[in-house]
Amino acid sequence: MTELDQNQMDNENLSMEDALKDVHEVKVGDIVKGEVLKIEDKQAIIGIEGTGVEGVVPAKELSTLPVEDINEVVKVGDELDLVVISTIGKDKENGSYLLSKRRLDAKKVWEDIEKEYEEGKIIEAPVTSTVKGGLVVDVGVRGFVPASMIDDHFVDDFSEYKGKTLQFKIMEIEPSENRLILSHKAVVEAEKAEQKKEVMANLHEGDVVKGKVARLTDFGAFVDLGGIDGLVHVSEISHSHVDKPSDVLSVGDEVEVKVLGVDPDRERISLSIKANLPGPWTDIAEKAAPGTVLEGTVKRLTSFGAFVEIFPGVEGLVHISQISHKHIATPHEVLAEGDKVKVKVLEVHPEDHRVALSIKALEEKPEEEHTEPEPDSYDMPEENTGFTMGDMIGDALKDNDDKDNQ
Repeated sequence: MTELDQNQMDNENLSMEDALKDVHEVKVGDIVKGEVLKIEDKQAIIGIEGTGVEGVVPAKELSTLPVEDINEVVKVGDELDLVVISTIGKDKENGSYLLSKRRLDAKKVWEDIEKEYEEGKIIEAPVTSTVKGGLVVDVGVRGFVPASMIDDHFVDDFSEYKGKTLQFKIMEIEPSENRLILSHKAVVEAEKAEQKKEVMANLHEGDVVKGKVARLTDFGAFVDLGGIDGLVHVSEISHSHVDKPSDVLSVGDEVEVKVLGVDPDRERISLSIKANLPGPWTDIAEKAAPGTVLEGTVKRLTSFGAFVEIFPGVEGLVHISQISHKHIATPHEVLAEGDKVKVKVLEVHPEDHRVALSIKALEEKPEEEHTEPEPDSYDMPEENTGFTMGDMIGDALKDNDDKDNQ
């Protein structure tokens, strides 16, 4: 053997020794780097860097999401960070190892989630599926949203949330048991609380704002002002009488309201719809000018007359003397509540909300029967003497008494 051949052999031995020094023993639990050598039978064959051995990554261990086509997840030549799950076969030196990318990714995800939980952060994730008890969410690991934590109102149909990306508050976390409980309701409530605070701070008595009818009750309508509801009492819905709010309003209606009062401590806001509407007495001087003939409804009868509604919310008085040409003791003799009557406007006073009406002004006056009065020495016109008949008779009696006493 020549000296050259000897030197070459020595160099090869040194290279092999160096290579063997670089080969590390693979143990279960180790985190290793590997190169995808080939893909076959729904698994990737991996060359584990620095070991001289190969490992296998089944499709289900490649991603935290379900893998339908392994070729869409990895390709030959990709370098991956993997964790050794177990050995395959008895020959540990040259045998294969079962590897996982999913578990390594999940470990990192759990660490990140634990940090976000400790810092009280809100996370965002898509809803991947629904189950009987709630929603399944993908945050890199499986998260669960119980039905009671989906929203701030009762949810009967979970399907409307599937596929949506929502924000969640982390309620409970236990990586060792793969348990992650999330709440979307907590996020919604926090947002509404902040909105309420902002609306209350910027709302003042007398403001006119727009809102949407959120709920209807027998006593009024609750209007959403953008995070907080205000109440429009039934008496503040319309200038005309409203029996039930549902008679004139529907949930979802957009309305303009005036703020009557704000109570920050009790988070109560009083609103009015009718305050922004033209009042029934608006332009009444034009609509009911003196001499105008209108049709109305008898609303109330009193001893001194009848109140007749001539426009919604506008009532005028027909004095008892203006009901009939004939003498009547009470309005009830000729009128009843609910009667439809024609009236003539005598006077209108918008500032006082008063209208004087007449029924008899539209009726023909009956002819009066005239009789000649019999001559009577005591029948003297009062307007000429300035005395009444009672005064005169009283004086005559007084004179007779004086004569008798003499």
